[in-house]
Amino acid sequence: MLNNSMDPDLPLIQDADLAGKVVLVRFDHNVVKGGAIKDPFRIDRTIGTLFHIVERGGRPILMTHVGRPRDKKTGDITCRPDESVEPVVRYLEQKLHTKLYVPKLPIDPKQGITGIDTSINLAVRDLRERKIGGIYLPNTRWFQGEETRGELRDRFALQLAGLADIYVNDAFGSWQPHASTVNITGLLPSYAGFLLQQEIAHLDGVMSPERPFLAVVAGSKYDTKIKPLNAIYDKVDRLVLGGVIYNTYLCAKYGIRIKGVTDEDRELARALVEKDRANSKIVELPFIVESDIPDDRIAGRYRTISIKDFKPGNSYGYVLDIDPRSFEEREVAGAIGTAKTIFVNAVMGFTPHFSAGSQALDNTIDLNRNAMKMYGGGDTLQEFKNLLPGLYLSVMDDASYYFFTGGGTVLTAIEHGSPYSLEPVQALMRSKRP
Repeated sequence: MLNNSMDPDLPLIQDADLAGKVVLVRFDHNVVKGGAIKDPFRIDRTIGTLFHIVERGGRPILMTHVGRPRDKKTGDITCRPDESVEPVVRYLEQKLHTKLYVPKLPIDPKQGITGIDTSINLAVRDLRERKIGGIYLPNTRWFQGEETRGELRDRFALQLAGLADIYVNDAFGSWQPHASTVNITGLLPSYAGFLLQQEIAHLDGVMSPERPFLAVVAGSKYDTKIKPLNAIYDKVDRLVLGGVIYNTYLCAKYGIRIKGVTDEDRELARALVEKDRANSKIVELPFIVESDIPDDRIAGRYRTISIKDFKPGNSYGYVLDIDPRSFEEREVAGAIGTAKTIFVNAVMGFTPHFSAGSQALDNTIDLNRNAMKMYGGGDTLQEFKNLLPGLYLSVMDDASYYFFTGGGTVLTAIEHGSPYSLEPVQALMRSKRP
């Protein structure tokens, strides 16, 4: 069972006085790819918070980040049309039958939007007078002060605060400590939206799971997942690995080489191998798909191999998927079938050409009707939806399934040991109170 009670220090939107107030809401509507919405799931999950604000008399100003417009090396910000919030605005206007205003602010070719000028004041007045349904600010990462530190960030936070009476954070996927997620909370009465509350409650289910607890974790880089992987390992009863993470583990354990796995990562994985020799938590998937080439699926260029045939010193091509037969093996099927809590942050194969492993994994997990099944991450969810659209639709309202909107946020919270350790959540808990 999930613990749905919130920490008493976390201010909740349902306790806020919204009547007649302009409410600045930070969402994670980062769903625009190439100028179009790839999947509206993250937007749809925030409709409840938006409805609640309007139903209780609030007037919303919305904001989100989209993509990564800031060059980490130079600090330059490029405001590309394909990272605009316009597709999100059009979607919400059609969904909610209302009009949203997007301010047209001056853009510097290298610094992005340097600030919010007074041209927005007329729109705020129209919002208060209900002449428009809401205001949607440009991509927060287009603003010079969003990701920087010091005076520029403080000034941007002050400009945001000057627009509204109340701040609400409903952006679970935006765990980075930026101006629009952290600094703003020191300037306005601030509250957690309903989606943020739901995600925290379900994260408690990962932190304090009903056992046996099984996790499935995959990734394209081993070195970036070491800390959350170790934190997950310590919490679970059984662990299934996939992707490059699994390949790296196999190299370290069996003394083999697989293309794409670096010597550095193989050395790093030795610690996990030694840890598992003592605890035996990792459930090995016995049949894997080896390919001669990394970027296509060509008959005769890939094959299934068994890890039982590994010998120290052997070298293999690119391992790009898990053969579905792996999930029929007694130990694998048994570990998944007897779990009471299952957490998945994994795409098992190298998409789009190798997807049979992910499909078999999701089907096998669905056979366990007694487990609470939680999926984290946009890629994980997208793969589930693409491969098994019928199952996806059938479980969207199934109480035994939960889909997090931010996989990186889940892993960060697990690494830190608590959902309340996330900096935007901490900021809410110490925020300015009315």
